[in-house]
Amino acid sequence: MLGNTAGMEHLDVADWRRRVGALYAAVRAEPDPPTAHQLWRRGRDNLLRGHPASPIPASDRAGYGGADVAGYDPAYRFVVPVEPVDPLTRTVDAGDEPAVDLLRIGRVSLPGLGTLDVWWLQAYGGGIFLPVRDRAATSYQGGRYVWDSIKGADLGGMSDALVVDLNFSFQPSCAYSPMWTCPLPGPGNTLAVEVPVGERYHPG
Repeated sequence: MLGNTAGMEHLDVADWRRRVGALYAAVRAEPDPPTAHQLWRRGRDNLLRGHPASPIPASDRAGYGGADVAGYDPAYRFVVPVEPVDPLTRTVDAGDEPAVDLLRIGRVSLPGLGTLDVWWLQAYGGGIFLPVRDRAATSYQGGRYVWDSIKGADLGGMSDALVVDLNFSFQPSCAYSPMWTCPLPGPGNTLAVEVPVGERYHPG
């Protein structure tokens, strides 16, 4: 999510955010979640493979075969209210960039799985941030992201509820390259169960 952008054009990062936002707008507009998931997979692969701000090292992009994403399972899609919690602030190290403060704004309960804290990125303009760590051996050990609306990853919802579709969980940029520094899930965003959907991790 957060990049050490030395040697990387900031306008490329801005365009990446714009394109991710457009992709998620198309996802929200598609009424059939499995179809939206296929759209998301193709769009994300195109960005990872061909965009200059892709977290995949430039030398590896041409041969990149696409993310390994599990098939869609509707059991892992939830529309849930954001429950009130005591406020909590986390400060995240961003490498060569200024540290980022996260404010806990609520919590969502996922039946059969557990609860996840919902965070607000206290950067200019702000954004909802919802990471998850689970026990699946195929998940990136550092955790995955479900929402990162400051980068355009916004699955939708209402004023008091969020669409939390774990089929759309994706690896942070630091899973692809050490040039990125990513905020990772803390105890309030760790599930004691396996989440077998979403993007799967392959070291190297």
